[in-house]
Amino acid sequence: MGAAELVDWNAFARVRAELGSGFVRILGYFREDGAKAVDAIETAIRERNAAALVLPAHTLKGESRQFGAEPLAALAEVIEMTSRRCVEARETPDELIERVVELRPLFDATLRLFDREVSPLADRRPAFGRKPAGGFGMAQR
Repeated sequence: MGAAELVDWNAFARVRAELGSGFVRILGYFREDGAKAVDAIETAIRERNAAALVLPAHTLKGESRQFGAEPLAALAEVIEMTSRRCVEARETPDELIERVVELRPLFDATLRLFDREVSPLADRRPAFGRKPAGGFGMAQR
């Protein structure tokens, strides 16, 4: 999946504008809360505990949607809804193992895109000791 598929940049820009100067701080909370939610989901699936999957998946779903991370929100929603069904049916959440395995890489990829968007210069700086390939005041050959 590419950047356009992982993040709804219109939603991201909208929440960025709405939060103004608090945006970076709130995005930091998403990073921290999201990492905790992913950890809790992974622990719950290892313990085969459907009830323990519900809240962190629900939280991750809502926060991901807020920032336009729709694929991450959709995966968290599948985990949440399937876990709820497992709780009601008194079943283990074994059917979610593959989905939970997909979660951390998707979360990490989404955060990398957010970081690149928030700090666009990070990817554009030349490596230490290398001359930039052209630039301000330099003639292109």
